[in-house]
Amino acid sequence: QVQLVESGGGLVQPGGSLRLSCTYSGSLFSILAMGWYRQAPGKQREFVATITSGGTTRYADSVKGRFTISRDNAKNTVYLQMNSLQPEDTAVYYCKTTLTSRNYWGQGTQVTVSS
Repeated sequence: QVQLVESGGGLVQPGGSLRLSCTYSGSLFSILAMGWYRQAPGKQREFVATITSGGTTRYADSVKGRFTISRDNAKNTVYLQMNSLQPEDTAVYYCKTTLTSRNYWGQGTQVTVSS
């Protein structure tokens, strides 16, 4: 049974930082690509970042240079370090993976950037 649990969201001022975590329950974590997505109010869910099993990363243009995705296979956890946060980064952030052609999502964690 695959389960993804996000944590680390919260309220932060513009220019601040947060680190999100996503813990994976199940097998085969080390061979899975992991991704972060976000959904702002009234908008569609959008891609933020992804990391392959080999550590190759890719970012949305809107977060490039500010966000960093990483993984710790010993802890079955993927991270999203978010720096220089702006109000437009406000959203629910979701962790996602795909296993045997099925997508799995976490429940999401709220990030609010406001003064």
